[in-house]
This record gives sequence, structure tokens and C-alpha cells, in this order.
Amino acid sequence: MAYAIYKNNPFAEFLFANTKMAGFWLVVRLYLGWQWTAAGWGKVTSESWTGAEAGSSVAGFVSGALEKTSGSHPDVAGWYAWFLENVVLPNAEVWGYMIAYGELLVGIALIIGLLTGIAAFFGLFMNLNFMLAGTVSSNPVLFTLAIGLVLAWKVAGHWGVDRWLLPKLGTPWQPGDVFKRS
Repeated sequence: MAYAIYKNNPFAEFLFANTKMAGFWLVVRLYLGWQWTAAGWGKVTSESWTGAEAGSSVAGFVSGALEKTSGSHPDVAGWYAWFLENVVLPNAEVWGYMIAYGELLVGIALIIGLLTGIAAFFGLFMNLNFMLAGTVSSNPVLFTLAIGLVLAWKVAGHWGVDRWLLPKLGTPWQPGDVFKRS
């Protein structure tokens, strides 16, 4: 069943709401999931992220981002620099754990197709924050792929756990089997 948002655009309906595109979204999902899992695993097993020196990597990253706040065209906006300096930096250890395990959990959820749209949203949110901190690298590509998965949330997990889980959970506008009143 197509959603109202796609009804006037057959291409968008096919791309984001047709199970014939599940194979395409599976490839995107697995690629993105692998990227997040590899990045998260590298951090979870690193002393500077979650070990004895937890927070030192975050502090180094934030310090580098704060250096990008000057000049006529700064890479990091003033409001985001304030956030990094006053919220992230004083709590670098906590942020180190949140980032490391967040990346790992997003990656695993995407690989197995578990709550794909939600997992992709959190990956997109992390990519956005890395870009706001002045880091480009692969973040724009991962951000763009995550947007696709968020838009295709219903079929992106069709070949995964979501195929069985989503009908049971449903959506806020159409409760699934678990939430239906008898």
C-alpha cells in the first residue's frame, strides 16, 4: 500500500514504498550498517573511547573542531562551537561511550534490518553532528544514504527483522497486532 505522500509521484512511490525496491535498499542498508558497525567497533575496543583513557578521543576531536571556528568562512558555526565547548567537552567521557556504542548499535540494527528507519535516523543525526563539527570525509555520503533509508523505512527493512516486527508494532497512525484492542 502506498502512502499519501507518494501517491502523486509514481517514481517516489516505486522507490520508497514498493517492495520491488527491497533489494536495492538491502544493499544500501548493509553498506551503511557495515560502515557504522566498523566505526563503532573500532571505538568500543579503543582505550581512548571506552577504556582507561575514555573521552580523550572526543576531547581531541572537539579541540580540533574548535580550531575551525575562526576566519571569514569558519567550518564550525559559533552556536555549535558553544555546544561542543560547554556541553560535549566537559562530558567527553560520557560522549565517548555514547558515540562508540551508538555507532555500533546503529550499524547492527541496519545490518539485521531492525527498526531500519529509526536506526537510519540516528545514524543520519550522528553524521549531521560530525559535519557540523567541521568533519567532511565520508559523512555527506553516509548522510545522503541514511536519508534514503529514512524515506524508504517501510521497504528498507523488508528483507530483515522489520518484515515481521513492523506488522506487529504498527505505526502511531495504524497500531499493529501488539497494540490493537480486542
